[in-house]
Amino acid sequence: MHPKIEVLLDQAESRYLKSEELDAFKHYAVSLAQSLKTYELLREQEVAIFQPVADQLIKEFPDTNQEILERSLKNWLLILRHCAMAMLLNDRDFLQQNLLDWLKGLVQTHQMIAVETKLYHLLQVRLKGLLSPQALALLQPYLTQAQTALLEGTQS
Repeated sequence: MHPKIEVLLDQAESRYLKSEELDAFKHYAVSLAQSLKTYELLREQEVAIFQPVADQLIKEFPDTNQEILERSLKNWLLILRHCAMAMLLNDRDFLQQNLLDWLKGLVQTHQMIAVETKLYHLLQVRLKGLLSPQALALLQPYLTQAQTALLEGTQS
């Protein structure tokens, strides 16, 4: 549950919520409903999201070892799944603790960084084409967090 809502409910244990507290709770409920729709869309459209990305990645890196391309695609499949869950939980720490700390060590070689960077950009284009602006806005902070943790910290 969203930490602010948890605090709000704890404080209002023995009383009704005030108008502004109720408004915050309503906002949370609407946001959660939008997050659920986005999560379901990502789950249902995973192949439709990643197949064109994979096809384009192969075109962009024809001389790159197939294992590197496959590993990068698997990395971003995991990242997108974890970003979707972090979005549902509204918890950036979930993403960091459950995926990024572990995955960061795998993106070390220059060739891997180039592939991962391109894959991230291809994924962004694909998601912009499939998701509504509202859905993308819910997911984007987590994708940016992943991109920053994995790619910007490893480039020299």
